[in-house]
Amino acid sequence: MTSTLDIIIAGGGRVGFQTAEILADRGHNVTIIERDERMVSDIADQWIATVIHGDATNPDIIEQAGIERADAVAALTGETGLNLAVCLAAAELTPEIRTVARIDRTGGEAYTRFVDAVVFPERAGSRVAANEILGSDVQTLADVTGTLDIMHIRVADGAPAAGKALSDVRFPEGALVVSDDNGERIARADTTLTPGSRYVVAVEPDVVDEVLNLMRG
Repeated sequence: MTSTLDIIIAGGGRVGFQTAEILADRGHNVTIIERDERMVSDIADQWIATVIHGDATNPDIIEQAGIERADAVAALTGETGLNLAVCLAAAELTPEIRTVARIDRTGGEAYTRFVDAVVFPERAGSRVAANEILGSDVQTLADVTGTLDIMHIRVADGAPAAGKALSDVRFPEGALVVSDDNGERIARADTTLTPGSRYVVAVEPDVVDEVLNLMRG
């Protein structure tokens, strides 16, 4: 997955809200479906995502959220059965959509028969949920403390930095390319950002978009 995505999150609790916050910070369009009216009001006050009040298992509600144009749906409520139902309904309405379901126990790999990915936030956290929604091109390491992101980014064909040496790319202050191709060597000034290869980059939150634009286009 690349560029700006349209993402629907079912469930605006702690996991859903924090995941939406990460995705919105990365420039993606996020819609949250939440059935608790008080929670809807709280989320709306944060201005990070469009919020729809309703039951995400209701096809009318997920259609209202724009499921037909969405790139991914993440069902992140605290109820495994409900999350699977949301993903199955979304896949029925939009067969190409990426589906991610939160589960409430380990050993949930069996659920990947029905969804593209599962997350177990009690162990992994919202960064992993965001990674699973976005796919493999941009990954944030899950166990980093503080606000600094350590990201694993694949350089896209045609991106502004593709094919250039690090010394020739004007990365913003607050960003540091740590390792070269696939993390096998420490990056140097003459390290080339090869399209299709992955690089580990330390990024402060306010320059994430600029770094992704340089490396992903």
